[in-house]
Amino acid sequence: MPYQAPVEDILSALETAGGLSDLIARGIIDVDQDTVRAVLEEAGRFAAEVLAPLNVPGDRGASRLADGQVVTPDGWQAAYRAFVEGGWGALPGPVEYGGQGLPSLVSMAVSEMWNASNLAFGLCPLLTQGAVDALMLRGSDELKARYLPKLVSGEWSGTMNLTEPQAGSDLGALTTRAEPQSDGTYRIRGTKIFITYGEHTLTDNIVHMVLARLPDAPAGTRGISFFLVPKMLVAADGTIAGPNDVRCVGIEHKLGIHASPTCVMSYGEKDGAVGYLVGEPHRGLQVMFIMMNAARLAVGVQGVAIAERATQKAAQYAAERRQGRAIGQSGDGMSPIVAHPDVRRTLLTMRALTGAARAICLATAREIDISHRSGDASERQAASDRAALLTPVAKAFSTDIGCEVASLGLQVHGGMGFIEETGAAQHYRDARILPIYEGTNGIQAIDLVARKLPLGGGKVLEGYIGEIAATARAAADRPELGRSGERLAAAATALADASRYLGKALASNQPETALAGATPYLRLFALAAGGHYLVRAALADGPGSGRDYRAALARFFCEHLATAAPGLAEVVTTGAEGLLAVPPDTLAG
Repeated sequence: MPYQAPVEDILSALETAGGLSDLIARGIIDVDQDTVRAVLEEAGRFAAEVLAPLNVPGDRGASRLADGQVVTPDGWQAAYRAFVEGGWGALPGPVEYGGQGLPSLVSMAVSEMWNASNLAFGLCPLLTQGAVDALMLRGSDELKARYLPKLVSGEWSGTMNLTEPQAGSDLGALTTRAEPQSDGTYRIRGTKIFITYGEHTLTDNIVHMVLARLPDAPAGTRGISFFLVPKMLVAADGTIAGPNDVRCVGIEHKLGIHASPTCVMSYGEKDGAVGYLVGEPHRGLQVMFIMMNAARLAVGVQGVAIAERATQKAAQYAAERRQGRAIGQSGDGMSPIVAHPDVRRTLLTMRALTGAARAICLATAREIDISHRSGDASERQAASDRAALLTPVAKAFSTDIGCEVASLGLQVHGGMGFIEETGAAQHYRDARILPIYEGTNGIQAIDLVARKLPLGGGKVLEGYIGEIAATARAAADRPELGRSGERLAAAATALADASRYLGKALASNQPETALAGATPYLRLFALAAGGHYLVRAALADGPGSGRDYRAALARFFCEHLATAAPGLAEVVTTGAEGLLAVPPDTLAG
């Protein structure tokens, strides 16, 4: 099935979860609804007509390493050139460096389209935007002037070089070295793995953002610094001055996203790769988290994207595939499988999970925009806290459901889903990386419990739960929502109970007990949040509006999916002992 950008669904979520019209009215966002719609519609056309046709060929052709260069699949360079010429790379970029300055709320909505149409392609601009964010907030004026204009336009791409073979997610174990030079530069030596788009020929230059240690660095994460290391050296006037001592020595052969080159990068095999310090010495994690937090939301949007694509494909197949006779069918012949209740349940699950995840991501983007753009300092701080609370949920829940929805899409296809020619399997393979990178989802759950739950002495979370409970009360008098209000209220109560339990465990110095329940707690949080936003969308339609779909989706989510919330609260509050009683060595082999 050809990809079709769900413009109306996205606009609905922008309004009901992102509060688009409110932000426009208050001047926090300086674009109007007509402009937003025009951007989404044009982006949708580009995604459907240019990127989507390359998705399957890219999966089958893959990127390959030849003579030290990564060769991308046929059509990739032309598509990327059209992407840059269309101004899509500059969409969220700072205006002073040639960007269009559109808010995160809109750029995340557009990002969904890039990744739904072609996830392997969408990874390149995602990483470039992270490099832009890091330079904007921590780069020197000289580095900004030299590198930002072409990064913002997309003429150059960016990467994030964190992982090393011996370190994985433990950044304190990094060994890449940075030796200061008399001219103020540094010589970088080391090896990085899993570097997305670490080498390719789509752009004239690749700007690597690299974590490394200075000679006097203390041990652990406190001794990490952040460096800009270009593939091609750049003169003061912005022209290419020649190659740097950086090369790709291998690309990974992966389960999915085959067209996206995942590289092993070697720095400093000869004289040392020239690098430039970004931020302060030994405080590189501060800069890294600028990139990482932006990437976490963007990766959450990738989960939404792959779920949307898998849902579209499964829905069309279910309408066309005929098998069996539905109960009550009159006449001869077999029924389309969508007529069978279990297939309808599966498709509704896919749509409800996708809609909930999209809303959580856009609600997070809203708070990021307010935190950067509001003229009121107290409002900026409140929004920053809310964004911090929601970011691990947006990343982890959305990428988890990306895998779940893609798997359900295979189930709808039956045996044909297991056959590569149908294309359903690619979505499942592509989705599986999303819960792993930019901080595994277990790490997101730890972050939520250990760092975000205590924000503001717990008041940030308390205020959010209060909003969910208010939505539940508002749903109580709407017959078309069935028992949504009741089920959402139960989810809010479960979230509050689990939060109090975890807060007490942290306060009484029982971190292992708290972390034992972190992953089920994150899912519990997401179910309450997802129900909250879907019910709000249904409430916005008003009684008798004729827009039955959003009410049906909210009702299904609350009555079929959010019902797991009380059980998850039980796992959080009573399950630690059963987990921690099992010694690690009994699971080791």
